[in-house]
Amino acid sequence: MKKQFVIIGLGSFGSSVCKRLFQLGHDVLAIDNDIETVKEISDYASHAVVANATDEDELKSLGVRNFDHAIVAIGEKIQPSILCTLILKEIGVKKVYVKAQNLKHQRVLEKIGADRIIHPEEEMGIRIANQLDSDKIIDYIGLSKNYSIIELEATNKVSNHSLVDLDVRAKYGCTILAIKREEHVNVSPLPDDKIVQGDILVVMGDNKSLKRFEEKGL
Repeated sequence: MKKQFVIIGLGSFGSSVCKRLFQLGHDVLAIDNDIETVKEISDYASHAVVANATDEDELKSLGVRNFDHAIVAIGEKIQPSILCTLILKEIGVKKVYVKAQNLKHQRVLEKIGADRIIHPEEEMGIRIANQLDSDKIIDYIGLSKNYSIIELEATNKVSNHSLVDLDVRAKYGCTILAIKREEHVNVSPLPDDKIVQGDILVVMGDNKSLKRFEEKGL
């Protein structure tokens, strides 16, 4: 479903979000106060404009109030980020996602109604650390403090075994959501489906169970 997004702040994070949403087919309005930055992103957004995101009248003139989703990715300065977020909520943008610089910034954003607060560097650091923790982990997504989804490479130990043979849920408390084999992804694996060495297993569970499966099941 095509959606409308406004991206405010076109640094590394904001530009990456903008480009990907545009590639996915969404309408994207990109805003920054630097003309060169706006020029660079213009081919990767539906519209790219130079504007002061802390000026309510400017945002209204751009029709920002009609957007359902806004991503505030303003750089190092906290005050403009807070003011912009406050304006967006007050003019009626339904969902406002904000990049936070630190915990104090996060607390203020929570108080003024930001719908989601993002710590890109911290989240990426955690993701990379979990990948580095084991040679078997290909990727990691944290669902909450205690639950995650990880991608694990199947070893020879489980090769030619079916899901029912492995009985991962009963033994380890995890669920295999999908099996990736080269370009093919089996998103609804059946109990009799077999795993071969080199398959990528997409597994969900609590962190302790996932760790136990990674160390003992594979």
